[in-house]
Amino acid sequence: MKLCIAEKPSVAKEIAAILNANNRKDGYFEGNGFYVSWTFGHLCTLKAPDDYKPEWKRWDISTLPMIPEKFGIKLIEQKSIEKQFNTITFLIDKSEEVIKLVVMPALRRTGYWNVVLLKANCKLPLKRLWISSLTEEALKEGFNNLKNGNDYDKLYSAGNARAIGDWLLGMNA
Repeated sequence: MKLCIAEKPSVAKEIAAILNANNRKDGYFEGNGFYVSWTFGHLCTLKAPDDYKPEWKRWDISTLPMIPEKFGIKLIEQKSIEKQFNTITFLIDKSEEVIKLVVMPALRRTGYWNVVLLKANCKLPLKRLWISSLTEEALKEGFNNLKNGNDYDKLYSAGNARAIGDWLLGMNA
């Protein structure tokens, strides 16, 4: 089975229909050799200051600068997010490949999946469907021309650098 991860439920529903993955489950669709699941916005975030050091919980000039040795990620603490993340992790364990679906790509959104897959400790081969339309024709063409997921690591790195820069500026300024 191949796992497709869309950016939101409505996109997953359209993708599932095209792939004939019509069996609706809790947090995903299944059928025709595919699981189709989704994120909804950010499931993960950079760790908070006090996740690194307890004394960083309350901002104080004496603790500046706050610069972690290594930045980490954590799940956003919300039941629906935890449930969907667990669904994705469950599906990763049952899959042979992950296809990250990028529709109408924006730099900010291209990293959602990378962070979720890192947090889920995913070691599966990654492919990327990169399209700018949800028409049946665009989806079929995209699935016939899947890209190596690692070809887009620089986009993820750029987004990650921006997030770390925002964190450092926000916590220290």
